[in-house]
Formats: sequence, C-alpha cells, structure tokens
Amino acid sequence: MRFFQRTLPLAIAMIAGLLGILTFYIPVWAEFETRSAIWFRIVFAFAMILGIHSLLHMHWVKVTRAVQGWAYSAVTIVAFVITLLFGLYNAGAGPFAPQDLKSGGLVWIYDNIFVSAGATMFSLLAFFIASAAYRTFRARSTEAAILLVAAICVMLGRVPIGAAISEYLPILSQWLMDTPNMAARRGILIGVSLGAIATALRIIFGIERSWLGEEKQ
Repeated sequence: MRFFQRTLPLAIAMIAGLLGILTFYIPVWAEFETRSAIWFRIVFAFAMILGIHSLLHMHWVKVTRAVQGWAYSAVTIVAFVITLLFGLYNAGAGPFAPQDLKSGGLVWIYDNIFVSAGATMFSLLAFFIASAAYRTFRARSTEAAILLVAAICVMLGRVPIGAAISEYLPILSQWLMDTPNMAARRGILIGVSLGAIATALRIIFGIERSWLGEEKQ
C-alpha cells in the first residue's frame, strides 16, 4: 500500500515535473508540450468531476444533518442543479447542443444572478478597504507619512479635482504609478516567482511531501 500511496505519486510528480521543464530547453520536444497540454485538460476534466462530487456531498451532508447554515447548502445544491440543466439543455437548439452565448436560460442566470452577486460582493469590499486605509494611513512613522502623502497624490491625480488643484498632480500621480510602484511590484513578482520555483523543485525531487497527506501508521 505504501508504494501506491507514497512512492508511485512521488515518481509520477517527479517525471511529469522534469518533462515539463525539459520541454522548454529541448526544441525537439515541442510536440510533447502540445500533447501534454491536451492531457492536462483531460486530467483537469476528471479532477473537476471529483471536485463537484466532493462539493455536492459536503453540502448534502449538511442538509441531511441540519447543521448550522444548512440553508445555504440547500441553496447551493438547488442553484447547481438548475444551472446544470440550463447548461445541458439549450432551449433554442435542443439538448446537448452548443450553447447560444447571446440568449437562453444559462445566459440569463449569468447576467442577472452571477454578475449581480459578484458586483454586490465587490461593493462590500469597499467598506473593508476604507477601514483598512484609515488604519494604514495613520502617520505614526516616517514610512507611514510617505505612504499617506503618496496615496493622497495618487488619488487626487486620478480624479478631475486633482487637475483643477494643480496641473502637476496628474503627472506626479502617473510617475508614482510607473516608477516606485512598478519597481516594488516587480520586486514582489520576482520574489513570488523564485518562491514558486523553489516549491516546484521541492515537490519534483520529493523533498516537499505535504501534498500527499498524512501518512497512516
């Protein structure tokens, strides 16, 4: 059992990782990269099926046991079933036909429910952002004071009232976005990329094994 639970997954991860890296350095393997992308989509499709089963099972257990918040789980299950039915059945062309992306029940659900719910969630974030900005922009130190001044300049330079106050505010705002902000952003991206490379190498060579789960004694 240990071979199938530990050794085999580690071997597959190592081979797949090394092949994925080598395709970028061996030109004759360019076709393999294309084929591996197709296989990735196939594996992703099966993984999505497993994820859907896990999600529905979890919410179904909550509904049947009437645990706290089970009503939200019931709404999730009903919404999933309705969306799936509209996705499989195209009212204009019949069942299992290509979806009409301009009309139909699935488009109506997306435009009137999904988009509206997403807009509501993002609008609620405005209050959290305002609260976080109030706590962050307190000039308790030199760094906080610089951040406060830069934030005010950027905000004023992005609205018409900033140009009315001074014609240099929009120029200063754009310079802050293009130079200091871009330098910090690139530094963060480089750090994240190096961290991702290190994590990938640890997984490929079997040093990082937390993704396998806890080993049963």
